[in-house]
Amino acid sequence: MSDRIYLVLLGAPGAGKGTQAQLLEEKLGIPQISTGEIFRYNLKNETELGKLAKSYYDKGELVPDEVTIRMVEARLAEEDAARGAILDGFPRNLLQAEALDGMTAEFGGIDLVPMFQLEDDVVTMRITGRRVCRNCDRVYHLTFNPARGEGCDSCGGELYQRNDDRPETVQNRLYIYYKQTSPLIGYYFAKGLLVDIDGAKPIEEMQEQLVAVLAANNIETAGSALSV
Repeated sequence: MSDRIYLVLLGAPGAGKGTQAQLLEEKLGIPQISTGEIFRYNLKNETELGKLAKSYYDKGELVPDEVTIRMVEARLAEEDAARGAILDGFPRNLLQAEALDGMTAEFGGIDLVPMFQLEDDVVTMRITGRRVCRNCDRVYHLTFNPARGEGCDSCGGELYQRNDDRPETVQNRLYIYYKQTSPLIGYYFAKGLLVDIDGAKPIEEMQEQLVAVLAANNIETAGSALSV
């Protein structure tokens, strides 16, 4: 096995991917990489790719896959991803999945694809209660994973509800998710990489299940066994 670990987390919005990825970062010593984080970084810092993406935003158009792929490729080349990455929100379609295979091929490709399973009504409740730190993007939930105080536990930043986490947008997000993700489920199932995670369980139990799945596939932190 390569000394790099690449995980792709699949599941509906609100299924717990972001929270579980944050918990895995410390255990595996590799960063969580989300497309939302990448886009915000490039836009805020006005990188060449950020300016290119903004040109599409300003015209009300979707950012082409090619631009998203280039952003992810640049992010995977950064120093903190030298041992791999936990990908959350990428790939979103087969073209992106094939591009990711190309990026990781020399390191053995994708190691595992945990699929977080959750009923739609629970998804809706989880999404609408989610809050995000405006500074570091850490994710909280008003019921299941609240911050200890008014601000972010990590950096003290302001917590806010993203526009796409509001009740009126949830159904459309689920529609887009099912439309985009169905082909990816088949793609990774055919490669023997897909494993189911029960997204209805509490955060700690989900992490235990995920850690057990990783250990069963010989994915461990260098020098020490995974533990919750």
